[in-house]
Formats: sequence, C-alpha cells, structure tokens
Amino acid sequence: MEAYNKRSISTNQASPRRDILKDTALGMVSTRSFPAIVGTADMMLKSAGVHLIGYEKIGGGYCTAVIRGGIADIRLAVQTGEDTAKQFNEFVSSLVIPRPFPNLEVILPINSRLSQLAEGGSYSRLSNLAIGLVETRGFPAMVGAADAMLKAADVQLAAYEKIGAGLCTAIIRGSVANVAVAVEAGMNEAERIGELNAVMVIPRPLDELEQTLPVASCWIEERQPIKLPLHIKQPIAETEVVLPMTKLPIKITEEL
Repeated sequence: MEAYNKRSISTNQASPRRDILKDTALGMVSTRSFPAIVGTADMMLKSAGVHLIGYEKIGGGYCTAVIRGGIADIRLAVQTGEDTAKQFNEFVSSLVIPRPFPNLEVILPINSRLSQLAEGGSYSRLSNLAIGLVETRGFPAMVGAADAMLKAADVQLAAYEKIGAGLCTAIIRGSVANVAVAVEAGMNEAERIGELNAVMVIPRPLDELEQTLPVASCWIEERQPIKLPLHIKQPIAETEVVLPMTKLPIKITEEL
C-alpha cells in the first residue's frame, strides 16, 4: 500500500508539467530530398499557425521537417505537408504526436532549437528574398549548376546542403524573376554534367523558414556591441616644492 501511495504522489507531482503541453503537439513529415522538405515546410507554415523547429537529416537523402503548435493546427499542417510531399513524389512518412511528454522534447533537438530561434543574434543580408534550390546527385553537378545560376541572373549563392546518398543542394537568393531564370539555367547545367534530382523556387519565404536554412558566414552580420564614448581623467602627479622662507615641503598636484 505504501509503494502504491508513493507512485500516486509521483504521478500527481508530474501532472503540472504535462498540463503545460496538454494542448500542444509535434508534427513530422519526411521526404527523400532537401528541396522537397523545404517546399513542404513552406506549405505547412502557410497552412496553419505552427512553428518550424528545423530539419533532421539522417543520411541516405532522408530529411524530416519538425513542427510544433496546437493539436488542431499540427494535424492540418501535417496533412498539408504530406499532400505537398506526395505531389513532389518524395513523400516517405508523417507523424503527429499530441501532448508529447517533456522527456521526449528534452532528448530530441527541439527545445535547444527553439532557444536558438528566440535568441537570434545575427542577421542575413539575403533575408526576405526568393529562394531557389537545385539538388543534384554528385558534387560536380551541383557546383556546375551553381556557377551557371550565378552567370544567368542577378542572384547570390547563399550556401549548399548535403544530405547523404550523393545528394547536395545549391541554395540561391534573389528576386522572384531572377531566381526563376537562374534555377532553369542550373537545371540544364546539372543535367549536362550529371544527375538532376529536384528543384524548388519559394517566392515569399516566411521568417521561420528563413531561419532554418543554411547561410554562408559571408552573408551573416553579427550583432555588434554598442560602443559608448568614455572620458578618462589623466592621472594626477604630485611634486614637492620647498619654499625658501618656511623651509617646509609643500605638495603641488598637477594633471599630466
């Protein structure tokens, strides 16, 4: 009877933590392509009031978008993401977890990513521009596609992403028209060199999608500390002067 009471007390103590998460859920959609998962995440964010935690890349080309929000919103967003991934022919699986236990969120890289998003700390000069992604199988094809895109239109190469199985993605930023022209040129060059796997153009990315995409360090502006002018007084030196009449040393101070 004593052991039963102890278990009851332990359960009651843990209930407030579960109550905090009673109306929240985790959602996941997995694809076999990085451009596909970015496009899927974009549609999920625009379909419901959810937050994009980030992506899990486990190799072999498998990527999972992790979202968080209210249970109803998560169910709607995951269904939208699943439909989107199927349109890309890259859908692998999806999952909705209502009321996740705190232990699950501690082990998964969820709370740490939420903290990173909240802290910020840097700003990308390529933010709020259209995004273009060209994914190839093989590094030479990706580099060739990136070069062709830069030469075809006024775009900037933001970064590139590797997800295993020989798949790598060049990520460009620019106006919608320029990104569309550049992606077409990148597709043609990738097919000429090697194997083109997937492409994506996202015209108006949301801020949360922006923050989860890789950006090269040359495009990131770190927050600089505020420099305030400080007036520092010069040290004061003391000298001894002996007056002829008193023969007593008198200290005279003066600024250096």
